[in-house]
Amino acid sequence: MNINRSRRQSRRRFIIPLNSMSDVAFLLLIFIMLVSLINYRKEVKVEYPEAETAKKTSAEKNLEIWIDVQGGLYLNGDASDLRAIEDSVIATYQKAPETRIHLIADKNTRFERVDAVLQMLQILQYRVVSFVAK
Repeated sequence: MNINRSRRQSRRRFIIPLNSMSDVAFLLLIFIMLVSLINYRKEVKVEYPEAETAKKTSAEKNLEIWIDVQGGLYLNGDASDLRAIEDSVIATYQKAPETRIHLIADKNTRFERVDAVLQMLQILQYRVVSFVAK
């Protein structure tokens, strides 16, 4: 009789508790949302001018200069001035000469502000400059 009793105990079904599955799914969702914020790119709110033709470039190794409607300058999304941008362009060129500069200006920005940046790039003889448009 003891033999039959031990067989019954070994035949028990294993049951996975499903009560906490929603908690696990919720925690997984939070983890994915937090990880996706790591690659967050700072952007300045500008209204893009429209272009007739377009050429796509890789966005990974770019230096972005933003100019908003009021003429404020931003370097990769952080507020900056023309001198700091010039220093950053020089440092970037010394490290990687193939780095492309993207000039992103609001379509209502006064051209004098854009021209000041272009003159600075011309003095530095920087040749890989793109104007970003919609």
